This record gives sequence, structure tokens and C-alpha cells, in this order.
Amino acid sequence: MRVVIQRVEQASVSVGERPVGAIGQGMLALVGVAPGDGPAQVAWMARKLVGLRVFEDDAGKMNRSVQEVGGGVLVVSQFTLLGDCRKGRRPSFVGAAAPDVARPLVDQLEAAIAGEGVSTARGEFGAHMQVSLINDGPVTLVIETPETL
Repeated sequence: MRVVIQRVEQASVSVGERPVGAIGQGMLALVGVAPGDGPAQVAWMARKLVGLRVFEDDAGKMNRSVQEVGGGVLVVSQFTLLGDCRKGRRPSFVGAAAPDVARPLVDQLEAAIAGEGVSTARGEFGAHMQVSLINDGPVTLVIETPETL
């Protein structure tokens, strides 16, 4: 599982003109699910996202988690995170899980984050989405689950 997070002042996602999800302060999590990912990867990633200290404390140091600042997480599925551009000019997406595998894992990730007491919102799986955000910092990180769990 590969997740790109961005610390945000606010973020929202729409499908066409229809708003789908929005948060205030928190993090936007763009989620790519790989073949072989399962509940262990979901649990690991949820713990990592909820506990990751990327928000500033009173001294200006990144010492606070999204949970500590009362922020939210906007979860948006993005299979293109697992695209391979090393050969040719067209990305290969064989490294991304099939939708019937990825959808429930993205749902489980959001539920696991919410289960930790963090407010969540989500995009619409498989839809052409428009994501808007105000990146805070900017702070952007790529997080990948370990090879073995």
C-alpha cells in the first residue's frame, strides 16, 4: 500500500459539480492499493496515519499528530500512485490492485482511521474526481507499508 499525504488547512473532493467529502485542518491521504495488500497493511497504515507527527507544536516543531490537533483525514483512492513509468511513455498499472480488491481495503482504511476517533471524509472510488486543497507548509510525504507484516 502506498499513501501520499499532504498536511492541509482544508481539502475537498467533488465528482462533477457534486461535493463528495471535505475536511478542515488535517491530512489528505491519496491511497494506492497493491496486489497482495490486505487487512494487515490496512491496520498498519491506519496506525501510521493517525499517529504520524506532522503538525506543529507551540515551538513550531512537527510533534503533533492529526489525532492530537483534532484534525480530519480525507481518504481518496488513487490507483495511479502505483503506476510504473520506467519504460516507454505510457504508465503501466499492473502494480495496482484490481478494483474489487482495492475498494474494500480503501473502505477499511477509512473505517480504521475513524475507529481511532479521527474524523474522516472520502472520495468516490472509481470516479473521476476533482480534489482541492490548501497545502499547509507545504508538507507532503510518501508512506509505504513494509514488505512483510
